[in-house]
Amino acid sequence: MPGSLPRTAVVVPGRLYGPYTPLLMFAGGAAEARGAQVRSLDRTPPAHLYQDADPAERSAWVVDQVRPVVDALDGPPLLVGKSLGSYAATLAAQRGLAAVWLTPLLRDERIVRALRASSAPCLLVGGTADPAWDGPLARGLSPHVLEIDGADHGMFVPGPLAASAAVLGLVVTAVERFLDEVVWR
Repeated sequence: MPGSLPRTAVVVPGRLYGPYTPLLMFAGGAAEARGAQVRSLDRTPPAHLYQDADPAERSAWVVDQVRPVVDALDGPPLLVGKSLGSYAATLAAQRGLAAVWLTPLLRDERIVRALRASSAPCLLVGGTADPAWDGPLARGLSPHVLEIDGADHGMFVPGPLAASAAVLGLVVTAVERFLDEVVWR
């Protein structure tokens, strides 16, 4: 990202995982600690997108939420999305935007196509117990991947909650490294 433009991160929540939940809050905090202005979308998807909705409709809804925010900015933002928010990968590919995708829906070909088409770097984060995650595919899509053994779609691991809190620490550290070494170096 050009040094003369202000840094901005746009946080795109998941279906049931809002922008002020730990993964997104700390990822946004990592951007903010590096001088970025954080814009968090806080919109609840319509209920019909929850059950058996056409993935194309889900994708269009997410992009329609993110596009106006990106269009209103002075420069290209970093996108930070969780799960449903990873449908914004289409916009990231179209605009050449760097991104952090937390538990991206790698079983949806629209998202995979967008990740393949993107010219900008992205960090992919997921867990081996998440049915939406595909580790080998993720590693083929980006050199920047954090895979947590046993983590589910919420990035929780079995055992004491402290173990899941430690996973949060690993995720935030990966985000910080990605921002420092790749996006805003």
